[in-house]
Amino acid sequence: MNFEKQSEGHYRLDVKGYVCPHPQIYTKKALSKIESGDHLQVIFDNPSSGESIAAMCDITGDEIVSQSKEGGQFLWDIEKA
Repeated sequence: MNFEKQSEGHYRLDVKGYVCPHPQIYTKKALSKIESGDHLQVIFDNPSSGESIAAMCDITGDEIVSQSKEGGQFLWDIEKA
C-alpha cells in the first residue's frame, strides 16, 4: 500500500496486490486524511474491490469522477465530499 501527495489537492493510493476488504479499508483511511474537494486516485487490481469502494462512496457521498482500466489494473479518481 502506498499513499502519497501528487500535488496540491491531488493524492494517489496504490493498493495493487491486495484483496477485499483491504483496498476499501485503505481507501476509506486515505479519504479521511484529505480535505473536502480533494481528489484521490486509487489504483487497484482486484475487480471485486471496485464494488466495495463504489458502495462506500455511495454511503459517504464521495464522488467517483472517473474510472478507467489499463491492463489488469483499475484507476479511479474520487473527489472527497
